[in-house]
Amino acid sequence: MTVSGQASPPGAVKHPPPATRRDARRNHDRVLAAAGEVLGESGADAGMEEIAARAGVGVGTVYRRFASKDALIDELLRLALEQILSATERALARTDGHGLEELLRALGQSFADHARYASLLLAHHTDDVTAHRIRAAVDELTARARAAGTVNPGITAGDVLVLVWAMRGLVQAAGQAAPEAWPRFLDIQLAGLRASGPVSSTPPLSARQLAELAPAGRARRSRAAGKPIVDLALG
Repeated sequence: MTVSGQASPPGAVKHPPPATRRDARRNHDRVLAAAGEVLGESGADAGMEEIAARAGVGVGTVYRRFASKDALIDELLRLALEQILSATERALARTDGHGLEELLRALGQSFADHARYASLLLAHHTDDVTAHRIRAAVDELTARARAAGTVNPGITAGDVLVLVWAMRGLVQAAGQAAPEAWPRFLDIQLAGLRASGPVSSTPPLSARQLAELAPAGRARRSRAAGKPIVDLALG
């Protein structure tokens, strides 16, 4: 029946009431938050029952939304990459030469937010299109920063990528013991990027070297060695 008391036409789509949709959305968010906590504590041994208990929902509720633990991890990864892509677009929208710094801080924060279960995310393959979009943004933002004088003219996009990889490694190594380590590290690196004068007597990474360090190159080496593909954001 409709609100006016008339019967709904045959075949009409019946939408759940707003309160039901809100409850479903709230449960969805609670499951994802709980999954992040439990996966961070138990790693690959985390069980769906434990995640459901932490979220305060039945295990059936979890399985209705995520068919398996892998599907749950895939969703956490998708959301992490979605946040990085949003940050990338915000950085590209800037025209003052500071978009590169904004993106670097966003990447550091993303690494820190997901550090407790990063090893599980890193074992899941992401599409190359996403990685290429972020890499292209790094190229563009580095060029803009050089043109605006916010970084040394000798700085290359390869230098920035190495900084990102180093920052991710630091976040993983520091863990919960020193979660504030990465912002200081980034501040020091940014000061170095802005410093005037010769950058280094060592040449920057070549295009071939960067290609080998990129997600596709790392994936080829991982498959050849029989290891999981490590491919998150920038590889």
